[in-house]
Amino acid sequence: MLEYVKDNWWSILIIFNYLIAASAVITIILKNLNPTKTLSYIVVLVFFPFLGLIVYYLFGQEYRKNKIFSKKGLLNKTVIKSIHKELELSSDELNDVNNYLDEKVKLVRLLYSNENELLTLNNDVDIIINGNDKFEKLLADIKQAKHHVHLEYYIIKDDTIGSQLLNLLCDRAKEGVTVRLSYDDVGSKISKKMKLKLSNAGVHHYPFMPVFFSTLTGKMNYRNHRKIVIIDGKIGYVGGINISDVYVNDNGTRYWRDTHLRIVGDAVKSLQIHFLSTWKFVSKETITQFKPFFPKLKTLNTKIGLQIAGSGPDTDWANIMELSITAIITAKSYVYITTPYFVPNDEMISAIQIAAKSGVDVRLIIPEKSDSWMVKHASNSFLEALFKATVKVYKYYKGFVHAKTIVVDDIFAMVGTSNMDYRSFNINFEINSVIYNVEKSKQLKAHFLEDLKHSNAVDYNTYAKQSKFEKLKESYCRLWSPLI
Repeated sequence: MLEYVKDNWWSILIIFNYLIAASAVITIILKNLNPTKTLSYIVVLVFFPFLGLIVYYLFGQEYRKNKIFSKKGLLNKTVIKSIHKELELSSDELNDVNNYLDEKVKLVRLLYSNENELLTLNNDVDIIINGNDKFEKLLADIKQAKHHVHLEYYIIKDDTIGSQLLNLLCDRAKEGVTVRLSYDDVGSKISKKMKLKLSNAGVHHYPFMPVFFSTLTGKMNYRNHRKIVIIDGKIGYVGGINISDVYVNDNGTRYWRDTHLRIVGDAVKSLQIHFLSTWKFVSKETITQFKPFFPKLKTLNTKIGLQIAGSGPDTDWANIMELSITAIITAKSYVYITTPYFVPNDEMISAIQIAAKSGVDVRLIIPEKSDSWMVKHASNSFLEALFKATVKVYKYYKGFVHAKTIVVDDIFAMVGTSNMDYRSFNINFEINSVIYNVEKSKQLKAHFLEDLKHSNAVDYNTYAKQSKFEKLKESYCRLWSPLI
């Protein structure tokens, strides 16, 4: 028997491969997916032994349907209901919202319908441009913390700025402040020495879905790309800036252009719910006293409408993608998009084309020099479809633009962690802050127009004259859109 296996090992492996592939094909057909997607997976499974199984395993799963990660049951439902009841707007406030938002109220309803995310008005928002400003404000706020500091990050590195933050967390923990830190195990790099220091200081820290060989496992797809900080349940941070020296612009490295928000007010409670859901998942800690995490907040002079949009395998719907598409196709005047990674799906391309063809001023800023060779060429492959619909495309040349923002009609804006690509829309855990406010929307619009001064307009005629080899590279990279 062993001799037979030894002599025919390749044939046995091929048979084994196709038995699994046949089972996968039946599963795909029964899912009633888009016919093009269904045929694509079947072709890969049939004509590419072993590789086809890997591709299907990594990218062919229905993440939301499989419920690999679910928020349900992670938090006390009674607590969430009481928080929602506290945050509910009065009838007068709802009437005011309906009046000034007009048709944009559809966006509020969409997010509430999808995830019961309430619109809050008792908020103040500080728009932060670039890492230096964020780190200065964040460190100052942590120094003033009285009860707790909660952090959830895709990237934390114990380099210069990272060590400064982590050392501060150790100091605050020793002083009696409860510090909880969740970091993505693939994106972050924290040394064993620093982890030991955190533990000895009393900082509670856990990796999100730890892996031993991140490049060889399917878990690399379920990454927590969120960047959240909550301080005493009163101050929240969310946006594109991770904790790393890369984001510091005075250290002689490449200029990094990013956008982040510092939030004070009721919307922080929504951020807190998202954090605690993740924390329960990574730590298995059972929290019984929730009141200190959701303190009664004073009424602010400012009234800025905010919703927090979380999206990922833990949500029933692709909230951020659906919200983005709806905002784009309902725009009346303009849509300004900034994203470092533009690898959109068909639905997003169609939405952008529809808006532009209907007379809306649609503009897109992407990096001139990406931090990924494949992303750069994949992004370029989508530009022709935009040019045909008269979308204005610009490439930022001052440095690397990492901001993830959408501004629409001086009333709607979105800032957060989600890129405009397959991974952010379908695989990663993301979180965005949705702003319904004229002043803040105009401020983000002004930042967009300032970035245009450091961007080159992409000329369609020049683009069309690219060599066939260049276009082949773009088409090849586009094939791998789900991976990048």
